[in-house]
Amino acid sequence: MNLYRCANICSSIHYRIHYHHPPSVVPISFTPTSLFPNYPHKLPKFTNLPHPKPHTLISCALLRSSSASSPMDVPPESYRRNVGICLINDRKEIFAASRLDIPDAWQMPQGGIDADEDPKFAAIRELREETGISSAEVVAEVPYWLTYDFPPEVREKLKHQWGSDWKGQAQKWFLLKFNGKEEEVNLLGDGTEKPEFGKWSWMTPDEIVEHAVDFKKPVYKEVLAVFSPYLQ
Repeated sequence: MNLYRCANICSSIHYRIHYHHPPSVVPISFTPTSLFPNYPHKLPKFTNLPHPKPHTLISCALLRSSSASSPMDVPPESYRRNVGICLINDRKEIFAASRLDIPDAWQMPQGGIDADEDPKFAAIRELREETGISSAEVVAEVPYWLTYDFPPEVREKLKHQWGSDWKGQAQKWFLLKFNGKEEEVNLLGDGTEKPEFGKWSWMTPDEIVEHAVDFKKPVYKEVLAVFSPYLQ
């Protein structure tokens, strides 16, 4: 058995031990000589080569299978699946519009996800339906779902409007870059849905949070924190 064969065996043993331990357990590291005491540190054939470095540990989180799901990799039950759109212009300002049904309430575009619809496609569709904007490209996304609960009076209103009693909304957020002209903005939308907004404006991140309804502010703060590298 040569040195590289031994190193591969040790690496494989280390991976299996590290992978199956929960994150709270300190992983165990092995080197070839700890498993095989009589195995030489060097072989004459390779005396001119540098001694191999000890195997580097990799975080358990990085070794986790890509198919494994954290609690917010999927939307929780009792929450309506929804997308949010953070649309920015060349000046790193964010698109916001005032709701027709809530005085002085401004928000970023958002909307429900249809059955079997990809959230990214839903974001592009909702932006077009609500604002008439189609000249935009997806730049980034929040890699997990965010939720907010409806206040009791809002929940009761939407229960009658939607015919379903949702606790709140679970949102997948996307950052889109507007690459069209402002004349493209049409708050009547594309004509497929009832208009939701009365006015629109470009805002700073602080203004976005300031003008949002209270129950959406925590989600807005987290979304803007995730997208902050693109807003500077």
